[in-house]
Amino acid sequence: MLALCAAAIAGPPDVSTVAGNVDRHYNNLRSFEAEFTESYRGAGIERNESGTLWLKRPGKMRWEYRQPKPKLFISDGKNAWFYVPGERQARKTSVKKLEDLRSPLQYLLGHTKLEKEFAGLSFAPDIKPAQAGDVVLRGVPRNMQGIQEVLLEITPEHQIARIAVDEVDGAVTEYTFSGQKENVQIADNAFRFSAPPGTEVIEADIGQ
Repeated sequence: MLALCAAAIAGPPDVSTVAGNVDRHYNNLRSFEAEFTESYRGAGIERNESGTLWLKRPGKMRWEYRQPKPKLFISDGKNAWFYVPGERQARKTSVKKLEDLRSPLQYLLGHTKLEKEFAGLSFAPDIKPAQAGDVVLRGVPRNMQGIQEVLLEITPEHQIARIAVDEVDGAVTEYTFSGQKENVQIADNAFRFSAPPGTEVIEADIGQ
């Protein structure tokens, strides 16, 4: 009873407290696995995709798309590859040159500092969270061009459940995560890409 009264007197947490809790949560993780859905709306195009995401420190990332068709976006922390089975081509780029909405997530584990990464980080009371009890933050990423704002939906367990990216041209890309598993065993070779025989590797920047 005393604890409940103290919480009521203290009031709801401020943005810095919420952001700090998220930072500590992800900075203490070694690896991460989740199911994801990705939706895109812009320029008269609507696209919905889904699959599994794996992250591992330091800077390793694997997006394995299953629906509506298989494709792979993978990074070992130094280079990134994008590959669609059957196309006989794989695109490769240096992580330092990578311009992709997914790329900041590879630094989520061990490097999270939301208030440093987003200018004007604040609550978004006008945005209804997908799940009751979650809170939504908004901010402008400091190191990404062409982005108007980013929405982050945070669970009571300090997990990021949804990321919505509004671009200056009006396009919106949204990622939602479910079935999150933390500190799972993931082999390093899951983040290495070997082009199948007959596949042409193209050195290029991977766009959004």
